[in-house]
Amino acid sequence: MTDGRRTSVQHFLIYVFVAVPMIALVATVPLVWGWGVNWHDLALLAVFHTVGVLGITVGFHRYFTHKSFKAKQWLRVAMAITGSLAVQGNVLNWVADHRRHHAFSDREGDPHSPWLFGTSPLAVAKGFLHAHMGWFFDRAETNHRRFIPDLLADRAVRGVARTFGLWVTVSLLLPAIIGGLVTMSWWGAVSGFFWGGLVRLAVSNHVTWSINSICHMVGARPFRSRDRSRNFWPLALVSMGESWHNLHHADPTCARHGVLPGQIDVSARVIWIFERLGWAYDVRWPTPQRLAKLAVDV
Repeated sequence: MTDGRRTSVQHFLIYVFVAVPMIALVATVPLVWGWGVNWHDLALLAVFHTVGVLGITVGFHRYFTHKSFKAKQWLRVAMAITGSLAVQGNVLNWVADHRRHHAFSDREGDPHSPWLFGTSPLAVAKGFLHAHMGWFFDRAETNHRRFIPDLLADRAVRGVARTFGLWVTVSLLLPAIIGGLVTMSWWGAVSGFFWGGLVRLAVSNHVTWSINSICHMVGARPFRSRDRSRNFWPLALVSMGESWHNLHHADPTCARHGVLPGQIDVSARVIWIFERLGWAYDVRWPTPQRLAKLAVDV
């Protein structure tokens, strides 16, 4: 399941990109209390959060990992780039880890199940921390040849993965540049970097991490799955529909996760738009027959 280990430099950067955004998030409390926050800073946070998270949900997750639809080549590259802007690892590592998660979901071999240590209160607390973020610090890397041979054969996707550092730089500096231009000041650039770069990364990270932790511990299970995946509605909007996690594990290749009335799924709507524009095709939409087969008998 694993093949190789991160270098010391790579492992150090993991600590940096986990710790620094979290420190920035904590710092927002005294900053907002003392000086407030400008509308353009919140706009940068919201826009870059939306773009990065959709790059993960639509691109890295539903497209590259599960092949929920097919896409034109330029869109493939665009999704690989926008997913990289979320700074959650390059497309190859992200997809390999997630396919491994599905292969062993909530069993030994799952890189981030909250149930790997038992069901006692202490074990559950330890499992939550492991699933939420602790698993990042395991230096063993998922075996690419086993889990992502299709992506290794894709020259364009490999190219985006090799230039991951460039997209991280863009993700952090572009909010600063926009903030500086909007305010025509250096302070606007610093503020843009802080809110649209660091704080945004902290928010996006915790939303994504919560799918691994909370959505395998708390919530409803209207569909049959082989694991403990659950729906957690409070995260539906900020996660772009990913927190309808039970249906996803019941039917991983389905392009829509929020399939019941009232379940908002922004990612599915984006895929629908791509389909209408002719950029995506062969979309695996849910059918009433399939949902009825997967539904838990009441």
